[in-house]
Amino acid sequence: MFKNRTEKNKKQNTLLIVESPAKAKTIERYLGSGYSVAASIGHLIDLPKSRIGIDLEDNFEPEYITVRGKAKILKELASKAAKADHILLASDNDREGEAISFHLKVFLEKKNSSTKIERIIFNEITPAAIKEAIESPMEIDLGKVNAQKARRVLDRIVGYNLSPLLWKKVKNGLSAGRVQSVALRLICEREKEVEDFVPEEYWSLSAELKKGKNNFTVQLYLNKGEKPVFPDKKSVDALISELAGKDFIVREIKKSEKRSQPRPPYTTSKLQQDAANRLGFTSRKTMQIAQQLYEGINIGAGRVGLISYMRTDSTRISNQAIEDVRKFIKENYPKDLPENPINYSPSKQAQGAHEAIRPTYSQYTPDYVKEYLTKDQQKLYAIIWERFVSSQMKNAITETTTVDIECGESVFRTSITKIKEKGYQKVLKILAAKEKTVKIPSLKEKDTLDLIEFKPEQHFTQGPARYTDASIVKALEEKGIGRPSTYAPIISLLIDRYYVARKNKQLVPNLLGKIINEILINSFSNILDVNFTAGMERKLDEVEESKENWYEMVGEFYDPFKKQLDHVMETLESIKGVMDEKTDYVCEKCEKPMMKKLGRFGYFLACSGFPDCKNTKSIPLADCPKSGCNGKIVAKKKQGGKGKEFYGCSNYPECDFISHVKPSSKKCSECGYFMVEKYSKERSTYYSCSNQDCKNSKNTGEEE
Repeated sequence: MFKNRTEKNKKQNTLLIVESPAKAKTIERYLGSGYSVAASIGHLIDLPKSRIGIDLEDNFEPEYITVRGKAKILKELASKAAKADHILLASDNDREGEAISFHLKVFLEKKNSSTKIERIIFNEITPAAIKEAIESPMEIDLGKVNAQKARRVLDRIVGYNLSPLLWKKVKNGLSAGRVQSVALRLICEREKEVEDFVPEEYWSLSAELKKGKNNFTVQLYLNKGEKPVFPDKKSVDALISELAGKDFIVREIKKSEKRSQPRPPYTTSKLQQDAANRLGFTSRKTMQIAQQLYEGINIGAGRVGLISYMRTDSTRISNQAIEDVRKFIKENYPKDLPENPINYSPSKQAQGAHEAIRPTYSQYTPDYVKEYLTKDQQKLYAIIWERFVSSQMKNAITETTTVDIECGESVFRTSITKIKEKGYQKVLKILAAKEKTVKIPSLKEKDTLDLIEFKPEQHFTQGPARYTDASIVKALEEKGIGRPSTYAPIISLLIDRYYVARKNKQLVPNLLGKIINEILINSFSNILDVNFTAGMERKLDEVEESKENWYEMVGEFYDPFKKQLDHVMETLESIKGVMDEKTDYVCEKCEKPMMKKLGRFGYFLACSGFPDCKNTKSIPLADCPKSGCNGKIVAKKKQGGKGKEFYGCSNYPECDFISHVKPSSKKCSECGYFMVEKYSKERSTYYSCSNQDCKNSKNTGEEE
């Protein structure tokens, strides 16, 4: 495949080092003899976990060590490097990837000072992209390395100083992060808006009309030349009385044409937003699946990287990708191919080196690769493919017919929209807009219509919506907080720390999250200021562009932060124990009351006699429904506390009852089994019996 390069260096043994084994496996297929591929599996050299690892007296110089558990990998890479004549570092094309390459180069140069070590980058894992990268090696980008170093040092300074403050004043085991705390602030502030919102009543008025045999509905649009406002039923009833007996006459029929443009290909944040809204994916799940698609999928003929790099804030597309997609459109949708390629303006903070997220080959349609992908992989790949291919197609054209119908001094309106030319919408399936099926009879001006009935309807103003994965990512992006690689980890960290819970896809701050947020805002208002954090992100960009010295930037932050920290440590009152709750449970070992506490893996019961009695146990959620078992249903996780939570009997292994839906304390009135809490858009929160044989199990449970 790389014949010229291989012949030129046929005696050379080139070692190519990537980050993940899956990526290594895919790339290895593309390389000829003389090449070997190995994986670092992420960072091998980093700051220590057990201490701050920053020399605060010497320009914040970080102390780098071999990551615990990675010594064997580092040793194996050194052994392979010793046999190589040429080493290519091919970690991801971002700050973290650049830092991985930098540390590997420093380490390997010490072991093999004479071996040539170079950096290569690529945006997609395809034979052409790998070949081009190998033929154009480069030096390590020290600007990116320094930006990663600065961010790491900043986060370490904040985390390793704020966390002990929280341990001393609130409870042990807490932690705080520079960017995550700002996201927590946004979620807490939105929650307060939700709690403070007082809905206001208002009414609307529609009318069901008839022409011939056809009924249709129209909405009140104007009343006496103004937009109608009905604060209560009395006001809308007054208008109905006023219009009683008056004719409905078609006053005007207007037609208008609208051209809608395709949307640009995905950036990381937009992909996470659409995956959340369209597919119900969390940000973490979206990025995990995107990583799999990027690193390579076996599609019969071999492993292929199906999408380009998934951490990007750019909508730029390479010339090669443009040629590929235009060829596909010409062959499959010739009438919808624009004369020239469509260019999309990048955002101000977008990094031009990256491309948008796109399929590596347009001809690999979602249907073509469907049999090789999991359902979730197929769904995510489909929206990436649809968004990219449609972005290079012609506009869609719609025609809207608007009918104004006069009754007294009021004007009622209805409209219907039809697609004249689908354009880019021809390739949209999952991303297709849901069409409203509105039917109106054939009308002409001055037609008189029959009134069937007036339909007044009560409404209440809607308060602000809680953040979801999609909307918090959008807010972070718009405010310039974090970068494509950090959106998903930010949400995950807040949930893992029990500061925030995901309820019905909404992000709701827990009591602990509210307490932490209040302390941090009152004590470090500048650090948690949205504009301040966005400014820090811009300074990190300047470090990457070599316009700012990294340790001077850190110094400007550290000095005032340390003074404020010392002041808060001395003056802030301790609220330890505020999270502990008394319960009615009694310790079976010493008969003292049990307390509800928050630990690393969630809430649990602990004996109030600690440290004399160290008894702990899971919080009972319901009685075990199995006949003859007097156990309690408790939350469980797989060994090590990882994986999805499930619910089982406390008498395990004697009782093997398991539920994957959280039990409630409510009991079914029909069979006595515990009820489970469920949620749907149509019914909101409701309860259903956990017994599949009970009639209350079919979404007929008690409404909340």
